[in-house]
Amino acid sequence: MKPRIALIAHDKKKDEMVMLAAEYLDFLRGCTLVATGTTGARLANELGLTVERKHSGPFGGDLQIGAALVEGQIDAVIFLRDPMTPQPHEPDINALVRACDVHNVACATNISTAQLVLTQLQLMSLK
Repeated sequence: MKPRIALIAHDKKKDEMVMLAAEYLDFLRGCTLVATGTTGARLANELGLTVERKHSGPFGGDLQIGAALVEGQIDAVIFLRDPMTPQPHEPDINALVRACDVHNVACATNISTAQLVLTQLQLMSLK
């Protein structure tokens, strides 16, 4: 079964998300990917990844991904958050992270944990 991964990045973290995805490009090509609006567009346009795009985070994209997660359609979330910039949709962000905790879904919120999660998923997919 192909890993189903959600990819989300705040504005100041979008470049990091593209670099992270480029690092794992071959693996991510074999995954089912879902992302919030602009993040998904950049991943598709700059790296050629096939990504199901949801709305942008402030317009409900985080909630859409959270709903898919609750329905068992997401195996891991990579959410590169900007901890230094207040977000107008902070309650939605918290709800998504809480849903990951409630449903025991891996949630990486920085590059270090994202690399750990993606490396582990990559190793598991080789078995």
